[in-house]
Amino acid sequence: LIRFDFERNCTITVEHGFPHQPSALGYSPSLQLLAIGTRSGAIKLYGAPGVEFMGLHDENAAVTQVHFMPHQVELVTLLDDNSLHMWTLRGHKGLSELLEIGPVKMRVVLRAPPSVTRVTSVLAHSSGELLLLGTEGGHVFIVEVPGFRELEERNISLDQVANSVPEDYIGRRNLEHVESLQENPVNPNQVVLGYGRGLMVIWDLEKQCAMQHIPATQQLESVWWTEDGEYIISSHSDGSYCRWMVGGEDMNDDEEKSDIPYGHFPCKAISKIVQLPTEGGPPFLLFSGGMPRASYGDRHCITVIHGKTHVALDFTSRIIDFFAIRDGPQFSDPSALVVLVEEELVVIDLQTEGWPVIQTPYLIPLHSSAITCSHHISAIPLKLWERIIAAGPWPITGGQNLAPDPPQRDLLLTGHEDGIVNFWDASGVCLYPMYKLSTAGVFHTDSDLNDNMNQGTEGEWPPFRKVGCFDPYSDDPRLGIQKIHLCKYSGYLTVAGTAGQILVLELNDEAAEQTVEAKVVDLLQGQEGFRWKGHTRLDVREEPVLFPAGFQPFALVQCQPPAVVTALTLHSEWKLVAFGTSHGFGLYDYQQRNNVLIKCTLNPTDQVALEGPLSRVKSIKKSLRQSFRRIRRSRVSLRKHHVNNAAKLHEANARLEAELAEMELAPVQRKIEARSSDDSFTGLVRTLYFADTFLTDSSHNTPSLWAGTNGGCVFAYMLRLPPAEHRAEEPVTAHQAKEIQLMHRAPVVGIVVLDGHGAPLPEPLEVAHDLARSPDMHGSHHLLVISEEQFKVFTLPKVSAKMKLKLTAIDGSRVRRVGVAWFGSSRTEDYGESGLVVLTNQGDLHIVSLPHIKMQVHYPCIRREDVSGIASCVFTKYGQGKEASKLLGNELAPYLFDSCFPRLPSGFYLISPSEFERFSLSTRYLVEPRCLVDAPRQSFNQHRPPSFGASSPQR
Repeated sequence: LIRFDFERNCTITVEHGFPHQPSALGYSPSLQLLAIGTRSGAIKLYGAPGVEFMGLHDENAAVTQVHFMPHQVELVTLLDDNSLHMWTLRGHKGLSELLEIGPVKMRVVLRAPPSVTRVTSVLAHSSGELLLLGTEGGHVFIVEVPGFRELEERNISLDQVANSVPEDYIGRRNLEHVESLQENPVNPNQVVLGYGRGLMVIWDLEKQCAMQHIPATQQLESVWWTEDGEYIISSHSDGSYCRWMVGGEDMNDDEEKSDIPYGHFPCKAISKIVQLPTEGGPPFLLFSGGMPRASYGDRHCITVIHGKTHVALDFTSRIIDFFAIRDGPQFSDPSALVVLVEEELVVIDLQTEGWPVIQTPYLIPLHSSAITCSHHISAIPLKLWERIIAAGPWPITGGQNLAPDPPQRDLLLTGHEDGIVNFWDASGVCLYPMYKLSTAGVFHTDSDLNDNMNQGTEGEWPPFRKVGCFDPYSDDPRLGIQKIHLCKYSGYLTVAGTAGQILVLELNDEAAEQTVEAKVVDLLQGQEGFRWKGHTRLDVREEPVLFPAGFQPFALVQCQPPAVVTALTLHSEWKLVAFGTSHGFGLYDYQQRNNVLIKCTLNPTDQVALEGPLSRVKSIKKSLRQSFRRIRRSRVSLRKHHVNNAAKLHEANARLEAELAEMELAPVQRKIEARSSDDSFTGLVRTLYFADTFLTDSSHNTPSLWAGTNGGCVFAYMLRLPPAEHRAEEPVTAHQAKEIQLMHRAPVVGIVVLDGHGAPLPEPLEVAHDLARSPDMHGSHHLLVISEEQFKVFTLPKVSAKMKLKLTAIDGSRVRRVGVAWFGSSRTEDYGESGLVVLTNQGDLHIVSLPHIKMQVHYPCIRREDVSGIASCVFTKYGQGKEASKLLGNELAPYLFDSCFPRLPSGFYLISPSEFERFSLSTRYLVEPRCLVDAPRQSFNQHRPPSFGASSPQR
């Protein structure tokens, strides 16, 4: 046997989605790579789809600037702690990896006080060997890279600049900090120094003197040097920009000619301006900001002007930075505008009429509407893949993706607050958008009215155009998707929402117009004395709705009260859907569109379950009143407790001693305390499960439905299905056969039925498609009930306890997520084992063998403080990768695993509202970026200024 490393942590393989809290943007035209820095100190590089790199600064500081060294594979990052970092893409075993060369604190390098050396502007010189650093004190330091050695003799001090400026100007203003540094595109010996007060100085690096002074009168925001080297364009804090000719004598204030695009009323600052020439046509002028302060000061806009075309691109979050991409040589037309905003990356096609948005193959804002649930399906048939939406040409093409083709097609579904279900290709490194399903069209909402209000009207000024898909505010939070279940074999999909709505959809290749009728289910079963205080249900459209090709709804179940759906499952072979809320559960026949079963699980003392999740936000006063009442009740209960404290303590000690005498506790296990039946939400349905097993006797198997509640109760119903030839006419019936109450009353989070061989029953239609073996119906079946605190196996049909496993929870672990995974051999296709993958509230992963429920391995995976990450975790069903081990303790394992490498499971969880992180328990085969970036072919020496060639060492 090959020994397994039990101490190894799970491997984080790749992050999907949009970086959380981006703070800086960079681009290398020669490498065609995009770089994004974040407030947490991460630096991420992106090229062609699949080409991704990630680095993390040791300092817990935000990245404020990112600059690629021209025509090289290095880049420099500046953090808000005033440290500079050099990164390089170094080749290793045929692949490129992002490595940090070394951080440098600027006050150490420049040997000057922090107030002088605080870096405000960085220019990566075209020589590829120098950095010009503008500071808060007005100095410009020149350092070599990668060593960050200061070239003191070439520094540009504030005194040198001040002495060169006419006395009448320097006497009226302080220069302030260095706001911008720009290099002359046709003469690398010349740079323009832009100071905060407005003064711009063209400085000759070779002669070390000022060539020209440009005395702007407004606060300077940015500077752009046109590519022919003839003009400098400056943008200012009053929403104006100015064009200055280069090469003439010093200009006077009177010669300043400014243009305020959105004046004459006060406007916000133009924070960045860019002008790009075109072949034989007017240039493109792009700038951010400049909106009228009073009317549109809250808008986040980038204006694009080309000839007579003028558009103000309106984004839904703050603009971080932008740049333009040009496919050809100098003076070629720009092909795309890339804009990084706080919540998404937007790419505009500037070569197509109308300037449409290009669908990004990565950096997708998963949180365009808040993610409310996730669902993963492995090994998807080709039919679903045909719904992939073809993306437009992607302009960022740097690097080569060397990752092998994925062995199977995997799908990740995310439900969102606005009623959208997004389908993602999760097979490889990139999370590709495949298909978007909207459920809002079934209901009457205010979304149509709001969409019309957001559209710009003809002749509007400024000429706004809404771009981007990030929309943090749902028009109706009742639309939120809470549960998803997809049958990959039949194409049936069911989704459930916040207001008790359950939609059943089927895959259709053509658009269809149809009416969706709602079937109302009263889960309270007419019980008196209960009044629902939460939100109302959604109004269903009575008129026919045109649904596009794809998944189209044909059945709708509406729970009453309209509480959040907490459990959902679909059996496409039996044409049944089971659903549950905090009030009970039901069974729906979507072939005959009839209710089969309704069961109320509400505890009569549970008034909290009647309030609903959205009722709290309706009234702050109500919430405060409830808080004070709880405080008063707790004080009263404490006073009562102190009165008879001695008696209760004696009683508790006696009970504990009696229980300890009856139980033999392992030293690593904790005693499970029974919970009160009066706890809130004890009737909430946590899990639903279909099984064809033995319920009444050991000789006749029958379809069944199992339900587990928050109060530790398990209900089992025997289902009678009519023969296939009469399935459309005869009704499906259900009769309660079993009820199990766990003694410790912990919430039931999972139910699994094991066949005669101890294997979990296959999924519906899995056997029919020859993708799973038929279950063993000759041996005894067993029921595995998974609660938050233990795993317990019962015999069937008698339902007598056989064995159990408690969590080794000295630290107080509880099960938060559980899944059945298939551990298949990579050498012997006919062999594999099933096991449980368990995630606890401590963020630890456990693998439990079946059917003997023995704990096998344990991995730290998610930080225990990351509650949202643990809650959002989803597992893959089939193991990912290869690992040598005897993993599941099967009796045959000693004879099989010496030549087998079982695939270990993987999963996803949210590390931020916009990012999924993929993890794997394998180190042999990982879904991770494998890419190569070659250095630019153009010689570095062709871009070095003659004056720097002698003093700078060759690299």
